[in-house]
Amino acid sequence: MAGLVTGVWYEKISHMPSLSLALYSLLMWCAQPILRMKLMLRGRQERGYLTQIEERFGHYSHLNNQLKFEHPPSDQPLVWVHAVSLGETRAAAVLVAELRKRIPGMRLLLTNGTATGRAEGETLLQAGDVQVWQVWDTPFAVKRFLNYFQPSLGILMETELWPNMAQQCAARRIPLAIANARMSEKSFRATNQFAWLAQPAYQSLAAVWAQSEDDAKRFAMLGAQQVEVQGNLKFDAEVDATKLELGRTLSAAHTIIMLASSREGEEAALLQSIQKYMENKPVDGINAAYSATKNVANDENVAWLIVPRHPQRFEVVAQLIESHGFKVARRSQWQGDEMPNLQSMLDGKTILLGDSLGDMALYYGMSDVALLGGSFEPLGGQNLIEAAACACPVVMGPSTFNFAEAAHLSLQAGASVQVNTMQQGVQAALEWVQNAEALQHAQAAAAKFATAHQGAAAKTAQAVVKLLH
Repeated sequence: MAGLVTGVWYEKISHMPSLSLALYSLLMWCAQPILRMKLMLRGRQERGYLTQIEERFGHYSHLNNQLKFEHPPSDQPLVWVHAVSLGETRAAAVLVAELRKRIPGMRLLLTNGTATGRAEGETLLQAGDVQVWQVWDTPFAVKRFLNYFQPSLGILMETELWPNMAQQCAARRIPLAIANARMSEKSFRATNQFAWLAQPAYQSLAAVWAQSEDDAKRFAMLGAQQVEVQGNLKFDAEVDATKLELGRTLSAAHTIIMLASSREGEEAALLQSIQKYMENKPVDGINAAYSATKNVANDENVAWLIVPRHPQRFEVVAQLIESHGFKVARRSQWQGDEMPNLQSMLDGKTILLGDSLGDMALYYGMSDVALLGGSFEPLGGQNLIEAAACACPVVMGPSTFNFAEAAHLSLQAGASVQVNTMQQGVQAALEWVQNAEALQHAQAAAAKFATAHQGAAAKTAQAVVKLLH
């Protein structure tokens, strides 16, 4: 059966128009100097981008020299997992843990595309595993990657699929699948414009394990043959209980509202909204609830916390806070996990800045309500599942296409509310924290929502095992 299936993949991908793929490959080859320049520029802000740049072009001599990699024997499958960024790497961690339980002797080949993803991915490695950058999708670079590592199969997390990689994996009979697969309507329309290039790649996939029925339908429309709905792996991610409890202890006597995983433009909107409340100015023409929330906004027991999504923006956001007339209290200035005197920061003139990595459980533990970053700009929203797992209810903006299914389910469960603007979001958060009964109900609903949708990791891992064997 496995031979028959792989034969079908090869027949599908071999029909990719050679001229189309050749033109695409030429453009990718020509773009290599631009990629190098971009990496150098990004490396000025995040040094991680300067690490082993040649891996992105399929060169691994440093692995040979350091004896970090040897081809595994046949009874030790090398499972290649590609997780482009931080969110995908965290989802991959859940799946990798399940795979290690089911595949004795499994070795992990982990590829990443961003510095934050690579840093997070280091925590997943065990003896015998290897981590390199995602290879640039030119025929020769992909060939070097596959020749060197010879993976038993490939698992792409969420959305990443590249035509040359798909074509060469199919030609070599290497099963390639997308796990935790999501495809928004916006992404579908954009991809479908290049159907002449994309459809053969999707047709070549051995499997697509989608988050929702809508995601599955879009992948099928793009040509994927073996599509199943397995749910969202991020519901199975374990929260750092120690940091969560530390956050709750830290803020036990205070109320904190967080802008979580904020993107450019959202921090300024939040700061302006806070100022308007403090100055007793009308907001969006809505005044009914304002008099009730103004005292909450100015109360000395209420603090505002901003946690930027990308670490290269920490300094920019700190300067932005100060430019709006606030002082900045930075997480990076704490002494490890030693708790600062939070009361001294609650003077109505200080904004807390979460400028650290790996501390989201701490920040959600500190917070009573979270404003969802990426949803107040047309960016699709960030991961709201992590907030729910920490029993932190969420106020979402209008843009949630990256987590459309999770956003819809959280609204139904009472774990979140949705508004149109940041000003309305601030008002909704303040109304929530001034109503203890409603807040407790939302916190309980968030925790219940997070646990109710677990199980995708076990189902997906079992599907990987079937595909492998």
